[in-house]
Amino acid sequence: MADPQIELMAHLMRRAGFGESREELEARVTVGYEASVEELLNPESQEPVDLHDLFRYQPWTWKPGTIQGMGHASWLYRMLNTRAPLEEKMALFWHGVFATGVSKVDHWDEIIDLVDMLRDKGMGSYREILLEVAKNPAMLYWLDNNENHAHAVNENWGRELLELFSMGVGAYTEDDVRECSRAFTGWTITPKLPRFPMGRFDWFFEFRDEDHDHGEKTFLGHTGDLDGDDIIDIIVQQPATAQFICRHLYNFFVADEPQVPAWSVTPPRDPQAVNALAKVFVESEFDIRSVLRAMFNSDFFKEARFARLKSPAEVVISTLRLAGGSGFPAPGLGNLARQTGYMGQDLMNPPSVEGWHTGSEWINSGSLMKRTNFFADLVGDVERPGVQAIIGNLKARGGLSPEQLVDGCLDLMGPLEINDESRAELVSHAAEDGHIEWRANGNSDQRVGEMLQLIVSLRDYQFT
Repeated sequence: MADPQIELMAHLMRRAGFGESREELEARVTVGYEASVEELLNPESQEPVDLHDLFRYQPWTWKPGTIQGMGHASWLYRMLNTRAPLEEKMALFWHGVFATGVSKVDHWDEIIDLVDMLRDKGMGSYREILLEVAKNPAMLYWLDNNENHAHAVNENWGRELLELFSMGVGAYTEDDVRECSRAFTGWTITPKLPRFPMGRFDWFFEFRDEDHDHGEKTFLGHTGDLDGDDIIDIIVQQPATAQFICRHLYNFFVADEPQVPAWSVTPPRDPQAVNALAKVFVESEFDIRSVLRAMFNSDFFKEARFARLKSPAEVVISTLRLAGGSGFPAPGLGNLARQTGYMGQDLMNPPSVEGWHTGSEWINSGSLMKRTNFFADLVGDVERPGVQAIIGNLKARGGLSPEQLVDGCLDLMGPLEINDESRAELVSHAAEDGHIEWRANGNSDQRVGEMLQLIVSLRDYQFT
C-alpha cells in the first residue's frame, strides 16, 4: 500500500512539473504539501538552469535560426534540468494557448524569444502576458498584424485574440472583431541587424503612429479612440475571459476537457471548479499565480488522479527524468528534441493557431507505438542512474516475490495506479522466473528493467 502523502506529492509533481524521484518526493513530504506549492509558485527561489554547458557542447542551440527540426532543443534541455518545474510547465501551457509556429515564422530564434517571455511572465498578470504576446514579433508575423494598416485592416490577429486567446466564441460580435483589429493597426515589426552578412534578420516590435487608425471605435460597448492597450484592458474585465482562461488551466492541470472549438456549446467538466478559479482570477486582478495557488490546494485538484492523458512533451520529459542520464548536453540532444514531434507535438511548431488537440486525441496507433518503444528503450537500460536508483531501492527491501517486484516497481515509478487485470498479468510474467534474491552475477537487475519496460507499455502509464 503506497504512502498517501507520497501519492499526493507525486500527483502534485506530475501536474506542476514532470515528476520526481522517490528520494525527492520523500524530501518534499517532510517539507509539506502547501510549502511545496509555494516553492513551485516562486521559481526565483531556485537556481536557474545554466545554459553555458549547453552552448559549449552544442553551440548550434544558442541561435538555431532556420535549422531543421531541432530548434527547441534548448527548451528540452531546460525542462530536463530545471529545479523550478512549474516555470517550464507554465511556458508549455501558454505555448498551447498562444500557439505560434516556426512553420510560418521560419525562424526558431523568434519563437524561442516568445517562449522565454512566457517562462518569465507566465505566473504573473494575465493582462501583462496578453500585452507582451500582442507585441511579440513572432506573433505579429504569425497572425499578420504586420499587414494590419489604417488604410487596409487585417482581422487575423484581432479575431484570434478574441476567439482563442481570451474570451472564446460567442462572447463577441463580428463588429467587435473589426473594431479590435482597427485598434491594433500600426503594431508591427522592424528588423534588427543580422548577426552575419548573410544572416537572417531578427525583429523588434515597433508602433507606427502614422499607420494607426485614430478614428472612433466601439468595442464591447466601449467607445473612443481605442488602441491595443485599451482593447486588452477591456478584454481582461470580461467575465467570459475569466471563464475561458480558467477552463484552459483546468484542462491542462486537472482533467481533460473537450477540445476548445466545442466550449461554446459544451459545459465544463466541473463547472464549480472553473467558477471557483474564475472568481480568484477576477478578485486577484488577473494574477495567474493566485489562481494556481487556489487550484493546487483545492480538493478537486487533489482528487483528480490520473484524469489526464500526458501530452508528448510531458511523457517524454517525465520518462527521461525518471530514467536519468540525459541531463548533460551529450550528442543526440537534437534527436531527443524531435521525439515529441514524432508523437504528435512538434514543440514551437503547432499545427495551427488553435494549438494541439489534447486528451484522447494525443493517441493513435502510430503515436502509441512510438511512445512505447521510446520509453521501453529508456527504462530497459539498467545502467541509467534513475533505473539504478529504483534497483537500489528494491534491493534494500531484500528478496522479492513476484507480487512484491510488481508492486515495488509501480510504487517507485509513481506511485502508479493500474487495474487488477494488468497487475495480474505483470505478476504472472514475473512468476515465470520466481523470486528475486539479488545474487551476485545474477539477472535480477535485468528483471527489474524488463518489468519497468512492461509497465511503461501499459495504457495506464499514459495518464497523469
